[in-house]
Amino acid sequence: MKDLSARYPIWLCDIWGVVHNGVAHFPHALDALQRHRGSGGFVVLLTNAPRSAARVAAHLAHLGVTKDHYDLIVTSGDVTHELMKPYDGHRIYYLGPERDLAVLDDLSIEKSSPQQAEAILCVGLVRDDTETPEDYAGLLSELARRRLPMICANPDKVVRRGSRLVYCAGALAERYAALGGPVSMAGKPYGPIYDLALEQVAKARGSARIHDILAIGDGPETDIKGAADYGLDIVLIAGGISEEGIDPARLKAEILATIPAARIIRALPRLAWT
Repeated sequence: MKDLSARYPIWLCDIWGVVHNGVAHFPHALDALQRHRGSGGFVVLLTNAPRSAARVAAHLAHLGVTKDHYDLIVTSGDVTHELMKPYDGHRIYYLGPERDLAVLDDLSIEKSSPQQAEAILCVGLVRDDTETPEDYAGLLSELARRRLPMICANPDKVVRRGSRLVYCAGALAERYAALGGPVSMAGKPYGPIYDLALEQVAKARGSARIHDILAIGDGPETDIKGAADYGLDIVLIAGGISEEGIDPARLKAEILATIPAARIIRALPRLAWT
């Protein structure tokens, strides 16, 4: 990555799977981010976490990721907050763990039962350490019959937590859409989170030119597709949600077969400065 630092002064870097695995940070990734910033670069951590940037920063600090390693954090939670504003003063069914309720801070939204709700906010599985989307089949079918609009706070379908994969809100939203339910998505691969990131970069740096930006990520359906749709060059990190030990060149070929517009300029087993 050292040779890409001067070519791309702005890095939009995914967090989970690239910077940490949900349990511990990756020292080689933190070293690369710190060295890029030390060389005059600018780092935006771009995440589908359904929480505010401040809450994500607090969690990162707990894992040893500090302001030495990034300049800004832009989250799916920030975009979700904007998407929920039209429901201010209304009743919604909240689907997810209590820890992520802060995404509704400053909004007068009433949590209600599925039968009384006017919309669904999906931030994830309630107990993602033990549940799968199949556990929600009956509930989602009931909600889809009413065609309630769903706002999905995290388009990720799975993430790696330590040595295993856990399901995310995107897996529930995918099932809901297949049942005919209307879904609005926050976060990658959708444009609003990139718009917000570039807006904040421009405020901090004075400009945010596309050719100065490098996207770094591991998720084919989120990081890679989102960057491709936005016209960004990409570094693919193969060691994130993909199977352990997969050859980066092989993974790149597999992704390009389904996302031919992806401008993957490099495929690496992990984010590192060398």
